[in-house]
Amino acid sequence: MGGGQIGFNYQYASWVIGAEADFDWVGNNNGNGVTAIGPLGHGFQVVSNDTRIATLAARFGFAADRALFYGKAGGGWVGNNGFTITDLTTDQALVGSNSNTASGWLIGAGIEYAFTNNWTMKVEYDYVWLSGRTFTLPGIVIPALAGDTIASDDNVQMVKVGVNYLFKAGGPVVGKY
Repeated sequence: MGGGQIGFNYQYASWVIGAEADFDWVGNNNGNGVTAIGPLGHGFQVVSNDTRIATLAARFGFAADRALFYGKAGGGWVGNNGFTITDLTTDQALVGSNSNTASGWLIGAGIEYAFTNNWTMKVEYDYVWLSGRTFTLPGIVIPALAGDTIASDDNVQMVKVGVNYLFKAGGPVVGKY
């Protein structure tokens, strides 16, 4: 996962409020998936290939010297370029290549530290609750499952590490975030 962000903060005394947007490219097409037991005792694996994550959130925090402790809340979107359902008993597979985007809510928290007047480092945890998705199986590849519906809740948990450059109105202020 890698990407970028843009945002702004407003500081009043030690309180900080702001907003940020980010976009990340994701590479999780590694064969991991959800496995379940289906009809006739067959095991099935569902693999989904997420490709991108975008968030837009309000940030609110408290600055202590050069550190900012913050929380954030907003929206999140995860792009997906396909899925595969495999019958692990017979090795039959159904491959879907539809591209879609799931949307949901974001909540997060982090700490950002100004190691110079304009450069900061941050560590942040985000959780994105996404709307559920459903798919009705055709009977062509796996006749025993014809008409069955598969539902998924593809929530995302992220730990981000970043470096930011601060453009401050009126120039840098020493000793403040």
